[in-house]
Amino acid sequence: MTEPTEKPNPEAGSVDPRLLEILVCPLTKTTLEYDESRQELISRAAGLAFPIRDGIPIMLPEEARKLDES
Repeated sequence: MTEPTEKPNPEAGSVDPRLLEILVCPLTKTTLEYDESRQELISRAAGLAFPIRDGIPIMLPEEARKLDES
């Protein structure tokens, strides 16, 4: 029997730091802040927080949370 080539990723919910370096807000094209505790990417310029689900940033404005919401 052969061993699986893919190793399990214990940090499946984390985001690749290289990806965070190149992502920008889809509306304002400004840099984003990573909120690790809430698993969101924050666009202060747009006033939005984009969710990260299963390690994948969801960069759709309709999926974003307004920053004044809790």
